[in-house]
Amino acid sequence: MLFDDTYKTIEAPAEGIFKDRGSKFLGFAYPVSSEQEVKNILEQMRKTHFSAAHHCYAFRIGPDKTMFRANDDGEPSGTGGRPILGQIQSHDLTDILIVVVRYFGGTLLGVSGLINAYKSGAIEALNQAKIIEKQVQEIYRIEFPYDAMNKVMKILKDENLAQWSQDFQLTCSLEFAVRKNDADRVIGLMNDITDLRMKWIKTV
Repeated sequence: MLFDDTYKTIEAPAEGIFKDRGSKFLGFAYPVSSEQEVKNILEQMRKTHFSAAHHCYAFRIGPDKTMFRANDDGEPSGTGGRPILGQIQSHDLTDILIVVVRYFGGTLLGVSGLINAYKSGAIEALNQAKIIEKQVQEIYRIEFPYDAMNKVMKILKDENLAQWSQDFQLTCSLEFAVRKNDADRVIGLMNDITDLRMKWIKTV
């Protein structure tokens, strides 16, 4: 298995503030699940804080934590996005975007000062966030004849599987979610049902 079947993220948006020599660093943390969500939030942030000097950010997406990015937004290379990403990594979080908005106070902070300020802005946002653990779920779609309904429903009930959608006619179909570590066993149970077809949809 490439990764554990649980991961940590934040429950809801949170924000904090860090000040240094007149500059204000507003930290915002958001739960996200796609790059499009990241883009939408950043667009809104730039509209809301249009007079800010910089909007540095970092994000990491996916239970395997392989999709991540950091952006300095005009600050010296490595002084904005990287310290923010460092806090995401040190807290072992994913499906999260952190934006630190800087309002310049007139005094240059230098490289080490900027690194500390953006790191602190991220920390202040995370200090206000509720960190939660989620299970990695595999979503499958199955199709089966109507006379197999009772067998399918028994497995869903016995394994406490969440249904995502269903369509019961002559040929029945439904989607269900199963915890990643339980997927192989549940697939085996489903495959014992005659004329049942199964297709993997996605991992969430």
